[in-house]
Amino acid sequence: MKQTFCSIITIGDELLIGQTIDTNSAWIAQQLNPIGIPVKRRIAVGDQKNDIIQAIESERKDSNIIIITGGLGPTSDDITKPVLCEYFNTTLVENQEVLNHISTYFAKRNRPMLDSNLRQAMLPANCEILFNAVGTAPGMLFKDQEQVFISLPGVPFEMQYIITTHIIPYLVTHFKTPNFLHKTLVTSGEGESFIAERLKAFEKNLPENIKLAYLPKLNIVKLRLTAVDIEDHVLETHFETLKTLLQHITVTDKDMELEQVIGQLLNKMGKTMSIAESCTGGSIASRITSVKGASTYFKGGMVPYTIESKENVLQVDSAIIETHGVVSEQTVISMASKCVEKFNADYAVSVSGYLEKNDHDNVVWIGLSNGTHHIAKKMIAPYDREKNTILVTNAALNLLRIFIIGHP
Repeated sequence: MKQTFCSIITIGDELLIGQTIDTNSAWIAQQLNPIGIPVKRRIAVGDQKNDIIQAIESERKDSNIIIITGGLGPTSDDITKPVLCEYFNTTLVENQEVLNHISTYFAKRNRPMLDSNLRQAMLPANCEILFNAVGTAPGMLFKDQEQVFISLPGVPFEMQYIITTHIIPYLVTHFKTPNFLHKTLVTSGEGESFIAERLKAFEKNLPENIKLAYLPKLNIVKLRLTAVDIEDHVLETHFETLKTLLQHITVTDKDMELEQVIGQLLNKMGKTMSIAESCTGGSIASRITSVKGASTYFKGGMVPYTIESKENVLQVDSAIIETHGVVSEQTVISMASKCVEKFNADYAVSVSGYLEKNDHDNVVWIGLSNGTHHIAKKMIAPYDREKNTILVTNAALNLLRIFIIGHP
């Protein structure tokens, strides 16, 4: 097996019935990509011995790295450890270091330790133990016929700790991989198909070892150039061409989210912002505050969801709403303007609209203000409520970015 490949197996009945969404395999793949290890397959199996063994047997035919998550907890349905013991023809033995860690873990939290918790210190004799400082289930690494099998807890933050602390350094050291380079351009304002049409000639002229990937979201399209075993300046040249072709819709030339771009912009300018959102119910504020250090530029926000709260709390003139309607250019401009005043902020973004069709169209108005200049934009939200919330949130964030740049 010349090229290194990885397969990811996630274990748990809850994954198969949709009770739990598998975010682990996506996160693992994101960590493997920068070190040049492609994922061959990602599969999910239930808590059944034969299914787990069959999955391992199948995946080892094409991959020399098998990463398994789930089934390492203290309950009866956590069967991964005994299954791996049988598969690798070994027995469980007590590990004193892990036992001491588990005892300390429960003592610090003033919680009783059950026999089932103690059994987590019983580990396969022939595995390399991957210490888990943030939980009670350690990871395990097995070697067999130049292949590596890694078993990790299914709890996301525990799995992530072990991957970051143990697995990535191990894989970089033990596996020779190609040199992967990535460049990402984030755009907003045009759909994937329109961008692809614009880039037909560009794609056709790319060298064989540079690939263009489209990563669309609602109102956002990321374009990633990936190069294999190529010099940096060659990739940079093609990336600059891509940026020139799409400069009218470019958000950033780094793999960042809109809220991060806005945060950097406001910090650089020493400016602040606030939010008044109705139909999105706090989604914009949630995105802004998800960025570490947002308190340096985010003054605050409110969700004046009803007409009463728009008038009494945000103090939008009732005559504006009566004359133009609660979903209108005039109302969102007034909302944004009042928000600038109330929070003593440099900029404000506001939204008001309908995210579900009833007796009206899914019309949403987005307002922006810096206290002196005010603009508003109308948009149609054509999806269901959940998708429309994301769509409008992305649109509002991008309009805020453009407004800040245009009114410094």
